Amino acid sequence: MPQVRLIPGAISELFAQASYSGKLTLADRYGLMAAMLEDSITQEERDSIDRLIHALCRGRMKVVDELSAIGCS
Repeated sequence: MPQVRLIPGAISELFAQASYSGKLTLADRYGLMAAMLEDSITQEERDSIDRLIHALCRGRMKVVDELSAIGCS
């Protein structure tokens, strides 16, 4: 079975991009899945994930089926 590995610094980049675009893309969701499966994320990374989930629940961010938010208007 393949291992899911998180790229160092990926959560902060994901948080910044999703906050800027207001969208949580397919790639973002896979990144969040990898982060949650990895047992060694920091408290700061956990807080960032919590903020993303909170923004989704409040309607300030939306889930889209796009692969990436880069180049999207």
